Amino acid sequence: MASSARSGATASSNPRAWIVAGVAVAGVIVLAEVARRRRRWLRGNSSPPPYSGAFCDRLELAPPPQPPPPAARQQLPYLTFAVSDNFEIEGYVAGFGNPDWKRTHKAASHTAAAVKALLKQGATCVGRTVMDELGFGVTGENLHCGTPINPASPSVVPGGSCSGSAVAVSAQLVEFALGTDTTGDLRIPAAFCGVLCFRPSHGVVSTLGTLPNSHSLDTIGWLARDPHILSRVGDALLPAAACGLRGKRQLVFADDCFELLKIPNQKTVDVIENAVRTLPYGFQPPKHINIGQYICSNVPSLKEFCEPSTKLQEGKSALKALCTVMLLLQRYEFKANHEDWVNTVKPKLGLEVSTRVLQAVNFTDDNIKSLYIVRTEWRAALKNLLKDTGILVLPTMAGHPLKRNSKQRLSSEFEDKMYAFVSIAALSGCCQATVPLGNHNDHPISISFVAAHGSDKFLLRAILDMYSAVQEQIVLASKLALPPVIDRDVDTSELLKEKGNNSFKRKQWSKAIESYSGAIKLNDTNATYYCNRAAAYLELGRFKQAEADCDQALLLDKKISGML
Repeated sequence: MASSARSGATASSNPRAWIVAGVAVAGVIVLAEVARRRRRWLRGNSSPPPYSGAFCDRLELAPPPQPPPPAARQQLPYLTFAVSDNFEIEGYVAGFGNPDWKRTHKAASHTAAAVKALLKQGATCVGRTVMDELGFGVTGENLHCGTPINPASPSVVPGGSCSGSAVAVSAQLVEFALGTDTTGDLRIPAAFCGVLCFRPSHGVVSTLGTLPNSHSLDTIGWLARDPHILSRVGDALLPAAACGLRGKRQLVFADDCFELLKIPNQKTVDVIENAVRTLPYGFQPPKHINIGQYICSNVPSLKEFCEPSTKLQEGKSALKALCTVMLLLQRYEFKANHEDWVNTVKPKLGLEVSTRVLQAVNFTDDNIKSLYIVRTEWRAALKNLLKDTGILVLPTMAGHPLKRNSKQRLSSEFEDKMYAFVSIAALSGCCQATVPLGNHNDHPISISFVAAHGSDKFLLRAILDMYSAVQEQIVLASKLALPPVIDRDVDTSELLKEKGNNSFKRKQWSKAIESYSGAIKLNDTNATYYCNRAAAYLELGRFKQAEADCDQALLLDKKISGML
C-alpha cells in the first residue's frame, strides 16, 4: 500500500514521467488507428484507391513480430507488397489469370516460399494481382479480369503478363510486387509502366509454390519505384552466394540493339555513359559491341535455327534465332506441364493467349535436345563476354505499347525485336535489371542491364550506385532539342510498296504481290499494303487471298472500308 502511494507520489511530482507516459499512450492509439484503417481498406469498405484494376484478390498476410536482440533486424519492416495470380497462398486458390483454372483447382495447402521469405523479413502482403492468362500474353489484357490501368500512360496497355503487379507499384498501391518472368513477363510491364524491375539469375530464388509456365525459363522477380527497396528485396530473397566478385565494373553497350530503337541515342546510350562519367570511382571506360554478331560467332548450335541471310544481316538473324529457341523451349515445357489440363478442361481464353496455348499444345519435340544445347552454349558465351565485372546494356523494349481496347495487334516486327531483347537474359538464365529513363514522345523509355549468372547482388549494387547520376542525366537529356529518328523499316516498306505499284501498273501481278508482301513483312500494321495486295490477288483470280487481305485491312483501319 505504502509502495503504491510512494509510486503515485513520485509520478505526480515528476512532470516528465507524465509526459513520457502520455506520449507512449498517444503512440499506441495512433498505431491502433493506422492498423484499423489499413484493415478497413483491405476489406474494401473504404473508397477504392486510384488506378484500380490491379488486384484480383484482396487479403492481408501480416509478418511475424520483430524478434528480440541479438537476432538480426527485419530487412523489410512496414513495407507492403503484392504478388501475381500464380503465387500460391495457403487457403486460397491461385487463379493463374483464368477462371477455369481457378474452378478446377483446390486451395493451396502452403504459401509460396518467396512470399514466406518476405513475410519473415517484416513485409506485409496485401493481395494478388491480375495477370495474363496462364502466364502467356505481353499486353496485360485479360478477357475475364479486364485490363489494369497503366498509371504512367492511362491510354495504353500496361504490358504483361504480370500487368497488375506493375500497375500496383506504379500507382503507389504497394512499395513492391512479385511476379514471375518467363519471356519478359515482368520486364515488359515494368518498361510500359515506368518502374524498376529485377529478374534474378535462373534458379537462385526458389519457385516453390508458384504455378509453372516453363521451368527452364521461369524466375521469380520483383518491381519497385525506389532502387533502395529493389535492393533490399534482393537482400531478403537472394542467397549470399549471389554477390558476384568485387572490382571495377564495365558497361558493354549492345549497339545493334539500340539501332533497332526509334529513340535518339541522346536519351538512352548517352544518358548512361554521361552518368557513369560523373561517378568518381567504380567503373571502367565502356565498351561497344554488336551482340548479334557475337551470338552468331559464339553459339554454334544456333545456326540450325537461323534463317538464310547475308553477312551484313547475320547478326539480326542470330538475334531472331535466339528468341525462336526461347519460344520453342517455352512451348515444349508448357505442353509438358499443362497439355492434359488444356485438352480436358478446354478453357475459355483470350484470342492472343489462345493462339499461344494452341502453339504450345500442338508443339512437336523432334529436335528438343538442340534447344537445351543452345541454352547451355549461350550462357557460357555470355559469361565469357561479361566475366565477373561486365554489365551488358540494351533496350528493354523495341517500341511503344498498344492503345487500350484497340483491336490492333502487335506487329511481327515489334514482337521479333521485343523477344530478341528479352531472350538475351531469359535463355541464358542471367540476371537483368530494368530501369526507366523518362519519356520520349509521351511514351516511357526503359533500359536494361544484364550481368553473368549468379552476379545478382553485384548488379543490384551497380544499379544503386548509378541511379542518382542517371536521374540527373535524364533531366538534362529532356531539355535537348533532338532531331527526329528515321525509321529505316518504314522507309524500306514504303519503297517496296512503290515498287509493287509500278509492277501493278505494268500488269505484273505476281511481282506486285511479292513487293507488297515484302512491305507487309516489314510493317504489317499498314492497311494500304493489304489493300494493294488484295487488288493484285483479284487480278490473278485468287479470291480467298484477296478476301483475307481485305478483312485484315478493315481490321487495321475502319476508314478504309470505302475503298474496298
